[in-house]
Parts: sequence; structure tokens; C-alpha cells
Amino acid sequence: MPELSASTKPMHRRALLATLGGMIVVAPRAARAQAAPAHARIGFLSPSSLSDRRTPRFLEAFRQGLRELGYVEGRNLTIEPRWAEGNYDRLPDLAKDLVRLKVNVIVAYGAAIQAAQRATGTIPIVMAVAQDPVAAGFVATVARPGGNTTGSSSMTPELVGKQLELFREVVPKVSRVAVLVNPANAGNARQLLQRAHDAAGALGVRLQILEVRGPTEIDEAFATLVRDHAEAVILFPDSMLLDNRARIEDVASRRHTPTISWGIDHAEAGSLISYGPNVAERFRRAATYVDKILRGAKPADLPIEQPATFELVINLKTARALGLNIPQSLLQRADRVIE
Repeated sequence: MPELSASTKPMHRRALLATLGGMIVVAPRAARAQAAPAHARIGFLSPSSLSDRRTPRFLEAFRQGLRELGYVEGRNLTIEPRWAEGNYDRLPDLAKDLVRLKVNVIVAYGAAIQAAQRATGTIPIVMAVAQDPVAAGFVATVARPGGNTTGSSSMTPELVGKQLELFREVVPKVSRVAVLVNPANAGNARQLLQRAHDAAGALGVRLQILEVRGPTEIDEAFATLVRDHAEAVILFPDSMLLDNRARIEDVASRRHTPTISWGIDHAEAGSLISYGPNVAERFRRAATYVDKILRGAKPADLPIEQPATFELVINLKTARALGLNIPQSLLQRADRVIE
């Protein structure tokens, strides 16, 4: 799948980038001073399924990042992927398996981060994507993570307010929005949900949190939000929800409820609006952390990287089905419009 444009045209992105600009911290150049090992073995711990078409794309983006840094599989690199297939209960054993293999670094994302941390306090862990690693307790601070974990943040809580602003351009009088969240995902910590509440409150929107632990609970969650008159639903980042995006959008369509999401995969499945970082780019960037660690840098000293670009995708097909009019001004700011 082709990567989306990183155009700086949209005004909403320029405003947000200005806010984030001072938060992006570059790791010390000295991290590359030491030679990398002759052959590195990297664990890739995924909460998702290899059969989901987006997952190989994320792994390939990570591989591309490593190739750009001079790593070639079969020559000086081995990648050991482990897939939970959407069953988070499998993650602890998969993480322990990578520890037994004595991999040099474990790359993890989503719910897999906590499993990796519980499996080892010594093997470096690189978070390809984490919502707010400080609030979730994965790291101590953004500038100095501490421990054996570093990587990227997707800043989901801050984005909830922007997602609501975008939706309010379509439905100006929106007052109640539900949030679909998987409590089994440690990234969806209570602190993050509270910050989402705060962002919504500042806009005069009431959030209703609905917990979904598995695909069998999706229909019940939508029945609840419709009964409680929620006007839309925000999908928090989670591999289980993403694996079941087609089912979610099917239920949302039948319930005549628009969804707001954080990634293009949800939008392609039918989400009305998606707004968030380029996830594939986060995986490519994870390779730079791996390289620094292999050359002697300590995860504790490598600052957490914030996303540099955010993408807005509008699904016009969904808008027409819901009888919603998308303002031309919003369409002009979109990175992609799905017809």
C-alpha cells in the first residue's frame, strides 16, 4: 500500500506541529560511535495477526528502516517475529520465548509492550508505537525514559481533542461521544482516559467510556452507546479493535453511528474520520532506536520521540451513507479522501 503524503498543506497539522516542535528530542550522536555487533538478533513482538494485511506492512517498514542503516537479513541481521493473533493472553509466553533466545533487542507495540517489560528487565525494549508511555507507566519521563525501554509515542490523548474538533466541523452541535477502549491493553491506562475526558470537556463534549475486551462485545457496546444517545464513537488505538475493524464498521453502519479513528486502516474499513500519526513511519523510525542500542546506547538515555506528522483521512462514502455533509474546507485539508 502506498504511503500517504506528508504534505504540510493542512492548517490543522501546522498548528499541532508548532505545539509539538519543542517536544521532539534527538538522541545523542555519540550513540552511533560504537560498532554494531557482527550479527544482531531482533525480537519483534506483535499483539496482532500476521494474516491482517496491515501487520506485514508495519514489519516491512521496520525492515526498511534497518536496511537504510546497513542491516541485511541473513548477513548481519535476524528478525524473530512473534504474533499473538489478537489474543493478548499469549503475549507473556511469546515474550518469554524471545528472552530465551537471548535477542539483542525486543521491538514491541501496543499491548505487547507490557508483556515484554514483564518478561525482561535487562534486554532493551523499543516501543514502535505507544499511546502515552509515561502515563501508561512504561517509562519515567519523555526526556529520560529510565529502565530498559524507549521508543515512540503516538500521543493519542492529545489527539482526542483534535479528533473531536474535526468531527464538530461535520456535526457542530455534537454533545455526547462514546469511546471504545480495550481495558486489556495497558496503553489505555486510566490516566490517558482522564486526559481524553479533559480534552472533551474543554470542547463541551461529554465522553462515555465503553470497554470492549473481545470481538463478541462489539455489538453490545454499540447497543449501549445508541441507547445512551451517543452521536459518534472514537476508537482508541488497540490491535484487537483494529483486527476487527470491518466488524466494527459493519455494526456502526447498521446502528447509523459514525466512527472517529486514529489510522487509515480504520478509515478504509468505513470510519468517517481518521486522524493520527503515520503508523508505518513509526515502525521505520523504530529501526533508528535499535541501531543506536546495538551501537552501545542505553535505552534509559534515549528520549522518547513524538510523531512529526499527522494525517487526516475523510471517508466520503461513509458520510453519504450516514447523510452527513462534509464541509469543503475540511475536504481541502484532508491528506486523502475515500470516495
